[in-house]
Amino acid sequence: MDVNLNKLSIDKSNWKLIKFGDVASEPKENVKDLLGEGIEHVVGLEHINSEDIHLRRSVNIETSTTFNKKFAKGDVLFGRRRAYLKKVAQAPFSGICSGDITVFRAKDSILPELLPFIVCNDKFFDFAVKHSAGGLSPRVKFKDLANYQFLLPPKDQQKQLAELLWAMDDVIEKERMLLEKLKILKNRKKELFFIKGNKQKNLKSFFSYKVPNNWEIKKMSDIANVEYGISESVANNTDPKIGWPIITSANIELDGSFNLDKKRYIEIPSNERFLLKLGDLLFNWRSGSPEHIGKTAFFNLNQDYTYASFILRIRCGNEIKNRFLYYLLNYLREIEFFTKNIAQQVNFKINASIFREVEVPVPPINEQENMLKELELLFEQEQIIKSKLTSSQALQKSLINQIF
Repeated sequence: MDVNLNKLSIDKSNWKLIKFGDVASEPKENVKDLLGEGIEHVVGLEHINSEDIHLRRSVNIETSTTFNKKFAKGDVLFGRRRAYLKKVAQAPFSGICSGDITVFRAKDSILPELLPFIVCNDKFFDFAVKHSAGGLSPRVKFKDLANYQFLLPPKDQQKQLAELLWAMDDVIEKERMLLEKLKILKNRKKELFFIKGNKQKNLKSFFSYKVPNNWEIKKMSDIANVEYGISESVANNTDPKIGWPIITSANIELDGSFNLDKKRYIEIPSNERFLLKLGDLLFNWRSGSPEHIGKTAFFNLNQDYTYASFILRIRCGNEIKNRFLYYLLNYLREIEFFTKNIAQQVNFKINASIFREVEVPVPPINEQENMLKELELLFEQEQIIKSKLTSSQALQKSLINQIF
């Protein structure tokens, strides 16, 4: 087998066309006495990440549960409900799981370490989606999945392929761990800078936090211009011919980055206040989920855009750097600053009138610049690792699809 990480050259002439049911079974073991059988881990569908073969989360049996389906260490857990979410993970421990999860156990004809990659193949997911039944929550049965056909290599080649795929996975895990360590470092820096006094001795209170005495506490209206976005439904406006793309709350991720996979469009606005400029901040002021209140994006897109009504456009004055405020607002969201004292009506919200009265710490410009140097360096390193991780994940996916 000639291995090239971008394109595999594999002789499959001696591979056998088999059904999935020939290599995997569905153990139907139920637990009656959780304590008596020493069950420690409970897994729901929400604990399995999309397109991630590692099971990273679970709850303990002290959490109330009606689950009783048993799985063993090494089994593959497949999200049979809404299979298009591509939820598959190999269990690193034994436990019980939801009925919306199908347990796969490798038979003697396949190496257990290869099974999760067979299931993570796009063709397997497509087959699962096609054979799912139901309305809003379609589910697929094992008896249907058992008929999925694919080419299986002999055991010696299975071992080579498993070693290759797990080596690729090891690269991804190391990049993921590096990214997590960098995020922790960045969060510690932000905590030190924004609410723990930045190593200065003379401090004053900012709500329940501490900031240096020489920092001013100012209302948002004193340091920036704040405006609502366009109040018009654009949910069905997917045609670029309509006009300009419009930033909605769905386009802003929790980390403050943009997700433009699902663009919506609107007629070119005539009012100048709806035109975005480079460096504008976009603050999500309303959401059905409180954790999304305060997520803030930094507008740096080289195209004409406008913004929707659940977004506040913030245009900074001379007293505060826009990138400094970008980091500050996103950190304040992370520590629930915007939602601790806000009542929930239909949606959580902090409208423009309230937001303009919100007070934030404003350091002298030179201190802002010094803090920004450190934060921007960490941000740049984070983007480099994210790019590497995305490339590695794409390569792994390509390898799996080429092999199976």
